[in-house]
Amino acid sequence: MKEFAYVRAATVSDAIDQAAGSARYLAGGTNLIDLMREEVERPERLVDITRLPLAGIEDQPGGGLRLGALARNSQVAHDERVRHRYPLLAKAILNGASPQLRNKATVGGNLLQRTRCGYFYDAAAACNKRAPRTGCDALDGFNRTHAVLGSSESCIAVHPSDMCVALAALDAVVNVQGPGGVRRAVPFTDFHRLPGRTPDVETELRDGELITSVDLPPDLPGQAAYVKVRDRASYAFALVSVAVLLRVERGRTAAVRIALGGVAHKPWRAYSAEEMLTGAVADEPAFRLAAEEAVAEARPRRHNGFKVQLAERLIRRTLTELAGLS
Repeated sequence: MKEFAYVRAATVSDAIDQAAGSARYLAGGTNLIDLMREEVERPERLVDITRLPLAGIEDQPGGGLRLGALARNSQVAHDERVRHRYPLLAKAILNGASPQLRNKATVGGNLLQRTRCGYFYDAAAACNKRAPRTGCDALDGFNRTHAVLGSSESCIAVHPSDMCVALAALDAVVNVQGPGGVRRAVPFTDFHRLPGRTPDVETELRDGELITSVDLPPDLPGQAAYVKVRDRASYAFALVSVAVLLRVERGRTAAVRIALGGVAHKPWRAYSAEEMLTGAVADEPAFRLAAEEAVAEARPRRHNGFKVQLAERLIRRTLTELAGLS
């Protein structure tokens, strides 16, 4: 591991001031420390933010809930307000990692965790995400776990988070603070970026900005489900996951949101499928067509074509079950 300086921030402003240049914020460290051991991440300074007052979970005046960036994943998943008002989020979190990691990992860190692509972790492999403009060995390598949607010829890595798939479906908002006290609110579906030609630029965060909280909206449509398919029952990343919110009124789809994990460089919202379903009869033929639409733009590689059919079937099954048709 490369040598680095360590500082402990006393305030949010102090943390941001300390983060100028080649620095990383340290919270749970469940992903960052691994990356530093592999020398994928080589920060000159770690800014410890664990003592900042950002760990609360608070009701909002207009409804909704604010999750502090330093709230632990386990804390969020077991909070009574989250369990009863946002069960989709609680289930997604409990489907991720192990209990030990959930006790350590934070909300802000979860948003910023990096891909588990083996070529990204392998210093001997070509990886545009780790070393820009060096190529991508995953394109023609073993790419079973890689992206089928939204990828590019520069990168086909997937975002690993379960929590983030749920937050995308919930239309959450990410609150950040930057140098000079400038604050921004970023819609969650815009927070992560697709790879394009710059897969090393993964989020809309600007230099020095710190995630301070995530806001959950007050009004959510109908029933919710999070379903994850993986190679083993515990402590495994998704091959495909789906987060669905569905409200059916008088036999028609009044509102729907569909987000996918394990298939793209970011949590993937199936907007065209949602548009197709809204106002349509809520039956199995409609759900089948919407599921097909959700993966219509998929571009699988040599080893991951199964993900297209898996995602389609998972969406169809989840919609059918939420509508009470199974």
